[in-house]
Amino acid sequence: MSARLDRIEAILESVAKRQDEMTARQEEAAKRHAEAGRDIDRRLAEMAARQQYHDEALERMDTRIRQLITALEMDAANIRSLANVAAVHERRLSDLEGDATT
Repeated sequence: MSARLDRIEAILESVAKRQDEMTARQEEAAKRHAEAGRDIDRRLAEMAARQQYHDEALERMDTRIRQLITALEMDAANIRSLANVAAVHERRLSDLEGDATT
C-alpha cells in the first residue's frame, strides 16, 4: 500500500505543481491583458482628441466657406447690377448717336 500511496502523492504533487505553473501563467497573461487594455485606452483617448481637433477644424472651414459663398453671391449680384448699368448706358449712347446722325 505504501507504494500506491507514494504514487498518489507523486501524482498530487505533480498536479499541484502544474496548477501553480498555470496560475503563474494566468497571472502573467492577466498582466499583459491589463497592459494591453491601458494601451488601447490611451490610443482611444488620442484618437478622440484628434477627432475633436479635426471636427473643430472642419467647423472653422465650413464657416469660412459659408462666408466665401456669401461674398461670392454678393459679388455676382454686384456684377449683374454693373452689367445692367452698362447695358443702360450703351442704349443711351446708341440713342444719342442715333439722334446725332439724324
